[in-house]
Amino acid sequence: MSELRELYQTTILDHNKRPRNFRVPEACTHDADGFNPLCGDQIKVYAQVEDDVVTDVAFQGSGCAISTASASMMTDLVKGKSLADAKDLFERFHELVTSDPASEPDVDELGKLAVFAGVREFPMRVKCATLAWHTLRNALDGTGEVARTE
Repeated sequence: MSELRELYQTTILDHNKRPRNFRVPEACTHDADGFNPLCGDQIKVYAQVEDDVVTDVAFQGSGCAISTASASMMTDLVKGKSLADAKDLFERFHELVTSDPASEPDVDELGKLAVFAGVREFPMRVKCATLAWHTLRNALDGTGEVARTE
């Protein structure tokens, strides 16, 4: 687990300093806003969906390193996925970061997202890690609601 913690720190810092897909895309079919009132993280997620596939996804906003890194990794991994696969990835990620910290996380199926397994030990940070994901889900569902993690 110490190797995973070291990878976590390296990955979070990298994605925070150089977030992937941090932009407003030229076109989008879905978007939503997200807000974490506990720490002030704000995000807007944009998605271009064509034939039930997320062909582009991006985000803008401000937040802590965990929030930014999670959004960055999310956009990398969701791009090219079907809507069903994107929503399934949300469920698996959410389960990873909200599961009992004493249990062994199933990190094999989540690939790079496994670095967030340590977040579950810090309930306040779980909200940071999941903000972009809840916002993406709202965007893809077309609810028009602001995702809130309070």
